[in-house]
Amino acid sequence: MPEISDKPEKRPQQVFTLLVELGRSSEDDLPRGATGAALLLYATGVDEAEAVREAVKVLKTAGVAPLNVESYGTLDERLQAGDTVPEEERELMARALAENAVIVAQKTWFTDEAEDD
Repeated sequence: MPEISDKPEKRPQQVFTLLVELGRSSEDDLPRGATGAALLLYATGVDEAEAVREAVKVLKTAGVAPLNVESYGTLDERLQAGDTVPEEERELMARALAENAVIVAQKTWFTDEAEDD
């Protein structure tokens, strides 16, 4: 007869693509004149909520001020939605999973100055 365990089954880590909007804080290292920033990152978690919590925790530790987080889902979810995911992004996702980490893939600073087109 198989042994029954009271331990819940461990759910595997997944990697989520997150877009995080940052405000200013006295501890950030955003450029002078920046009013905030956006970060595209890959974060691990057993579910989306955990990935968001962990990403926000890491960002706050780094002295930045997360204002909003938008999730684009896992790689499979993005592919099902019709996204094209280049190999470079897939490699960063694999790194995030292997290291159980938050990986920043892209950053954009915001300013009040108008851009010249």
